Amino acid sequence: MTRARDRRQRDILHNGVETDRRLLDRPRYSEGFRGTVALLPGAAGVSWPGCASGAIRREGGKVTVDLGRCLMCGRCQEAAPEAFAIESGWTRPARRRGDLVTVQGGDVPVASAQDAGALLLEKVGRVLGRSLAIREVDAGSCNGCEVEISALSNPVYDVERFGVRFVASPRHADVLLVTGVGATNLEDALRRTYDATPHPKVVVAVGACACSGGIFGETYASAGGVAGIVPVDVYVPGCPPRPEAVLYGILLAVDRVAPQKTS
Repeated sequence: MTRARDRRQRDILHNGVETDRRLLDRPRYSEGFRGTVALLPGAAGVSWPGCASGAIRREGGKVTVDLGRCLMCGRCQEAAPEAFAIESGWTRPARRRGDLVTVQGGDVPVASAQDAGALLLEKVGRVLGRSLAIREVDAGSCNGCEVEISALSNPVYDVERFGVRFVASPRHADVLLVTGVGATNLEDALRRTYDATPHPKVVVAVGACACSGGIFGETYASAGGVAGIVPVDVYVPGCPPRPEAVLYGILLAVDRVAPQKTS
């Protein structure tokens, strides 16, 4: 029993520090993981209870799903399995907010992060010729997105191997990862952080709250997403988004961080 236990502990430690085997290459999601919502044929003719976050709407005989508002709760599938399906993959981040809205019959933007890391490493070196510095900013989140962002630095993802590092000061940052609904009490802090960041001031909105305000929307206490406070360059949907999705969002942001040419 002792030898078997020691062997299991050794295997756990080995798998935890072995940097050649990555979750990026072999996704191993838990059984409870919910991915993006897909619309099934005939969804427009099916009745279902209202979506808690307002992500699913029926307009002009068509059904749309705003993946930037979706909380991945799975209630739509439970209420109307003939109209909605929960995909196993995560939603691809987008540069435009409107690209996160899918229409019945359209393609569901689900992505794989199998080669996102390799692309990021190549692009960071080509575009910047150095590492990419990131400052994370909480603008009123529940800390769920922070947990996923923190996972980027663990032995499984290890984003530093792709030339990505987190910094404490926005004055040293190339990119801001912003989470939360854009709370009124944090607007000043977010704007001051944005102003302190050197040009080109690239902002990545991480999570449903940052993309749209999530279930809270736009209220007296919320800007309805960080775009109501600072310009956003990349939207990463999810509640919370997978670390792979955040990594893909950083990949989209690198092109916006290209050094400015001087005459």
